[in-house]
Amino acid sequence: MSVILEPTTENIAMCAERLRRGMSVAFPTETVYGLGCDASSEAAVAEVYAMKARPQNNPLIAHVTDAAMAKKHVVGWDVRAQRLAEAFWPGPLAIVLPRRHDICALSVGGRASVAVRAPAHPVAQALIAAFGRPISAPSANRSGRVSPTMAAHVAEEFAAFPELPILDGGPCEVGLESTVLDLSRARPMVLRPGAITQKDLEPIIGPVAVPEIGHQAASPGTSALHYAPVTPTELVEEKLLASRLAQLTEPAAVVAFAGTELQAPHELFALPRHPSAYAQMLYATLRRADAAGAALIVVVPPSETGGLWDAARDRLKRAAAKRPAAPPSH
Repeated sequence: MSVILEPTTENIAMCAERLRRGMSVAFPTETVYGLGCDASSEAAVAEVYAMKARPQNNPLIAHVTDAAMAKKHVVGWDVRAQRLAEAFWPGPLAIVLPRRHDICALSVGGRASVAVRAPAHPVAQALIAAFGRPISAPSANRSGRVSPTMAAHVAEEFAAFPELPILDGGPCEVGLESTVLDLSRARPMVLRPGAITQKDLEPIIGPVAVPEIGHQAASPGTSALHYAPVTPTELVEEKLLASRLAQLTEPAAVVAFAGTELQAPHELFALPRHPSAYAQMLYATLRRADAAGAALIVVVPPSETGGLWDAARDRLKRAAAKRPAAPPSH
């Protein structure tokens, strides 16, 4: 089991030293827990990809303390980027700009750009400050799996890495990954929806493109199958839930709003109707449903639109994406 640590000054300093030695640490942000490494080190980044079994063409976000640190590692930090940082940093917004060469190519899948973000969690801020350079960090889970929002989730994911230190910052406040906004193109584009929405962004920088779910450009966390439980998962609209459950011959774990009525033997894993509470609890609830031993997870997606509801539906669509067929055995 990985080592869960209280975020004391001494433990943060120890984790920063581990980063300097090219090793990995797990740490909390306000969105999800991250698996961090030195963004300038190809070897350190390669270790993170290997630990996660993550495809190396799936870029990582570089975490910084603030705009001043970000400017040192990207090209083209303009008035738009500055206004966004002043409005939303520290917070759940990653800004994509051309990278400088001290952000290693492997960390961004060989791209010319990098997504940078200043997380709004005191432990993350303290760790980055102690390290003194950007920390590349995807979510601290095995590739494609449900993202972790508590230290215990990280320990479960990386039980095979008993030396991995996990700084425990409590449950994540936001619970869904950051909005990723590409400023490297003529018209800014949201590559991944999150808590910072088009309506939030446009008063600051003008028109922002938002592709439909499934049509976003390559970005952290936008592969077709992502955020997925091990148990097969499908999305069922609320009006079709009863008829779908009636078709099943085995009990299902049903993820739906609190108050949803089910008949035995199916089990409800309830989520609140408030968007921020829903987002905060979504991944932990999917993990509990995954551990229930059911043959199938049935998720009733929210019908509400806008803001965090759109981000939640994006994650759920990927969680329920069709898994690739297993290769034939020989």
